[in-house]
Amino acid sequence: MTAQGSPRPGERQSRWAGVLTPANVVSLSRLPLAVLFALAPGVGVRLVVVAAAAGTDLLDGWLARRLGASRLGMWMDPVADKIFMLTAFGAVAVSGALGPFEIAGVLLRDILAPAGYLASLVARRPLRVPPARVGGKAVTVGQTLTLFAWLLDSSFIRPLAWATAAMALYALADYGRLAVRTAQPPRP
Repeated sequence: MTAQGSPRPGERQSRWAGVLTPANVVSLSRLPLAVLFALAPGVGVRLVVVAAAAGTDLLDGWLARRLGASRLGMWMDPVADKIFMLTAFGAVAVSGALGPFEIAGVLLRDILAPAGYLASLVARRPLRVPPARVGGKAVTVGQTLTLFAWLLDSSFIRPLAWATAAMALYALADYGRLAVRTAQPPRP
C-alpha cells in the first residue's frame, strides 16, 4: 500500500491473478457461448457452439492442471457448465424434441448436485466441492452427445437422453457416497 492507502500497481494485479487465470478465462467463455447458443439462428452455428463449449470444458481442466488451479476456478467451471447446459437444453425443451421427463433426466445431475450442496449449507454441514469424477464426466459427454443428436435431427436423441439420465443417477449416487464420507461436523 502507498502512503495514501491505495494499492500499488503490482498489488492490484496480484488480486486479479487468482481470478483471471487462463483456466478461469476459458471457463468463463462458456457464458457467452450459452447466450450465443440461445440466440443462434441456425443449426450450423449451434453445432460450432456446442463443439466450442465441449472444447473449453476440456481445455480449462488441462490448463488448471498445467498452470495451476484456483479456488475460484473450482466453483466457476461447474457453474459455467451448468449454465451452458441449462440454456442449451432449454432450447431443446422449447423445440419439443424431448419430453419434460427426458429433459429433467438429462439435467438431473445439474439440478440435484447444487441443491444437495445448498441443503448441506442450510444444515450447517457444508460439503466440499469434489474433484471431477468419472460419473460426472460421463454425464457431460452424454449431454453433449444428446445436444449433437438434437441438432443433427438424429433418431438417437431419446436413447442418448435416457442413457444420460442413467449416468446422472450413477453420478449422483457416487457424489452422495463421497459426501457422506467427507461430511464436516455441523457448525454451531
